[in-house]
Amino acid sequence: MSGLTYAEVGATRNRPLPARYNHLRHSTPIGGPDTFAAAREAVLSFAMHRRAGAWIRTAAERAEPGVRLTVNLGPFTVPCEVVYVIDEPDRAGFGYGTLHGHQESGEEAFLVERDAQGRVWLRVTAFSRPVRWPAVLAGPIAVAAQHGFARLLGRSLRRICTVRP
Repeated sequence: MSGLTYAEVGATRNRPLPARYNHLRHSTPIGGPDTFAAAREAVLSFAMHRRAGAWIRTAAERAEPGVRLTVNLGPFTVPCEVVYVIDEPDRAGFGYGTLHGHQESGEEAFLVERDAQGRVWLRVTAFSRPVRWPAVLAGPIAVAAQHGFARLLGRSLRRICTVRP
């Protein structure tokens, strides 16, 4: 995993988020137990991101450690690398880290979890700080945009999981 722009690789998985970064923790309810399989597939195949309007460029069909992708959303092009994948009976998702050329430095994770009551949640966790001048100048606007995108991902995943064939 060379080329990552931060040292705390994997910190969104199960450690406290590192200091000196902006932190994001956002949870969206997706549905009942019958939505887990669809949510899992949508997250691991990048369909959730695509449904939210992001254009994903990658040679891989699914998230796997080491997979590189570029996420294009509006005027922003952000190169990332998947640093871990979780695929368990009640949790599934991945974390990706920033590569050179990204506006920020840090990591973001997208995890679908089924809780003890069977409810399915999308949890987006991130730590980041601006490294390129447009992000530095944007300041709080960039942070708000990241929070807004997390909410958009949750709405998109809920729509994917509630569409019936």
